[in-house]
Amino acid sequence: MTSSSAFCSKCGSQDPPRRVTADALIELRDASDSMRGIVLIERRNAPFGWALPGGFLDPGEDLERCAEREAREETGLEIRLEGLLGVYSTPGRDPRGLTTTTVYVASSKGIPRAMDDAAKVAIVDPRDPPQPMAFDHEEIIGHYLEWRRGVRNLATLAGGRTEG
Repeated sequence: MTSSSAFCSKCGSQDPPRRVTADALIELRDASDSMRGIVLIERRNAPFGWALPGGFLDPGEDLERCAEREAREETGLEIRLEGLLGVYSTPGRDPRGLTTTTVYVASSKGIPRAMDDAAKVAIVDPRDPPQPMAFDHEEIIGHYLEWRRGVRNLATLAGGRTEG
């Protein structure tokens, strides 16, 4: 193995290990089911900036539960997962190290509030997200807008699960 490999030449393990996260792009809806905008958090901890609610996978947890848990912990919202927007793993997307995230489109009703790792929460027009954005979340929102325009498809959830 070459020195540029992501794997240790002596033991074969990932060097450094890749961390796994799940994020939720939450469409906030009103009582008549009209979309009000998407929910973003302003991160309390580095790397700072606006981001989709999400976080690290806990031991024994599946990605769907992780996205639901992190959304609840950071915004107080119960969400319904609608589909898989994408998996993002480009090296450098997270300045803390190698991280792969799975991003779900979700829906919710209610009033979000900043909790846990969120310093602030906002309901925003996805065509005009606040700056600065953390990670590659501006690109992810762009992919979401492509889906909304019919240019990109959502994948069905693992195991055919469509409800949170």
